[in-house]
Amino acid sequence: MRSPIPVAAVGSEARPIADYALLSDCQGSALVARDGSVDWLCFPRFDSASVFARLLDGSAGHWWIRPAGVFSAHRAYMDTTMVLRTEFRTDTGTVQLTDALAVGPNVTGRVLGREVPHALLRVVECTQGSARVAVEYAPRPEYGSIRSTLVPSDGGLLCPFGSGSLLLSSPVRIEGRATARGQVVLSAGERVGFALQYVPVGSHPHAWTQADIEAALSTTLDAWQSWAALNQRYEGPWRDAVHLSGRVLQALTFAPTGAVVAAPTTSLPEAVGGERNWDYRFSWVRDASFTLHALSVAACPGEAEAFFSWMARTVSAEGPADGQQLQVLYGVGGERELTEHTLGHLTGWGGSWPVRIGNDAWRQRQLDIYGELLDAAHLLRGRLSRLDGHSRRFLISLADAAAAHWSEPDHSIWEVRGRPQHFVYSKLMCWVALDRAIALADELDAAAQVPAWRSARAVIRAAIEEQGWSRRAGAYSQTFGSDLLDASALMLPITGFTAPDDPRARATVVAVRERLTGPSGLVHRYERVDDGLVGEEGAFLMCSFWLAHALALMGEVSEAREVFERTAACANDVGLLAEEVDPMGGRLLGNFPQALSHIGLVNAAWAIGRAEAAVHG
Repeated sequence: MRSPIPVAAVGSEARPIADYALLSDCQGSALVARDGSVDWLCFPRFDSASVFARLLDGSAGHWWIRPAGVFSAHRAYMDTTMVLRTEFRTDTGTVQLTDALAVGPNVTGRVLGREVPHALLRVVECTQGSARVAVEYAPRPEYGSIRSTLVPSDGGLLCPFGSGSLLLSSPVRIEGRATARGQVVLSAGERVGFALQYVPVGSHPHAWTQADIEAALSTTLDAWQSWAALNQRYEGPWRDAVHLSGRVLQALTFAPTGAVVAAPTTSLPEAVGGERNWDYRFSWVRDASFTLHALSVAACPGEAEAFFSWMARTVSAEGPADGQQLQVLYGVGGERELTEHTLGHLTGWGGSWPVRIGNDAWRQRQLDIYGELLDAAHLLRGRLSRLDGHSRRFLISLADAAAAHWSEPDHSIWEVRGRPQHFVYSKLMCWVALDRAIALADELDAAAQVPAWRSARAVIRAAIEEQGWSRRAGAYSQTFGSDLLDASALMLPITGFTAPDDPRARATVVAVRERLTGPSGLVHRYERVDDGLVGEEGAFLMCSFWLAHALALMGEVSEAREVFERTAACANDVGLLAEEVDPMGGRLLGNFPQALSHIGLVNAAWAIGRAEAAVHG
């Protein structure tokens, strides 16, 4: 256990992203800071408008519970759960704060978060001496645009707004019209619980008793523990970190559909003061095969199948892939129209503006999604039930589309908001689409298409080897005819396009280590390219895990371990990873926690474990 960390209560200025821990009921999410302040809460879905958003603006709402005066804090997730316990120590005593988003009973151990009460639970207990505990509750619905009047209700406070209301059940007297405050003195053994419920329009709210709150907390602990006991079977290097990442991925899964959000937040910047502030509360097709493998290793194989089924069903609803641009991201319920808007009333984290909701990347063309979907189907080969005619036709159309459109420009994996280009990664994933379709031909009843697919696969390979290889760079490049490096070239050996001992693959890995690795020893996405945006972005953790993965495949196990451990060490005190790390100051950047970073950790640990097993026979 780490030593307690002195905490000074933070006002309206931006807290370090590393200060936050995630709470989830597998439908919505909250971020709670080290000092007991909930600064982000989206009810009832990940992509719902926030009711607390101090994360993005000091006036946009929060709810803190903490000792009055000076204290130190230590926190951790309880056992195999996403229930957070923070211990506060003061001069007079010690108190523990337990935070959770309530989930319903998980009788089978598998169905976690399918039906939830949409309630944030906060239980505070004095474990030694005595302490004065302060409460401040400032709901600001609709991303802080509504300053509702709090209405006293039997056992708590009601906060009405357009799409529903919030009901705070509190055993402590707290008063105020827009911001309510109160205090209670607790002695050793005394314990009080709070619950904040989302109440849809038309429902009849009732306050929760202390017994209700304790029962909901106990149920939530049991549900997470039973899920972990049944599903988390990984045994290998960095077992604890892999299992935690598996729970984070489960926490980022929208249980009613199986969709996995990229992150539970919006507009946490890739560069402080810059414009790269995006909404990540959606599910990307691009991440499909990465996600499926990580879920299968570290979480629940059933969730992997649910995610694939949701993704395939959602994407295929658009019709055949050939001749039609498939969408690259969707809402967690399968929503397609995700138009981007700017929230002009919010100042942004650390003054990083604009704050955006929605994501216009849904309009982009990304040819790599053909490969992601077919690779995902290939990963689940043998576990998927017999494909129906519609699913077979759709997967066949993906391969046909890859063969027909691979030579066209697109925006590719990094979604650069400039002109389309001939990205090597997109060509690679079109090759993957055809390679996996050929392997799945029997399941797809597609023997007749195999000769054409093989021919197209060979043409793509020749183009990548001829136009994607830069003699000047001594490596595979970012785009055809370019000498710029891109970390996504590490996927050439990971996908099987090149053999691990291929000289060009090895040269590319060496070039990435030498030219894309910054002072921190972490890997950046690509060499500088003019994409019309300002700000110096951080090192991408997923890219660093890719490097560890590629090194493991090449048999460079000690080097892979070194890269992995350096990257995994970027997690905060409760093990959560952001998207990026400031290469100079080491602070976390980007939306948080980032699913892709945890996916990278799981997949790289798995690859290193396999490489070590091969070495030791």
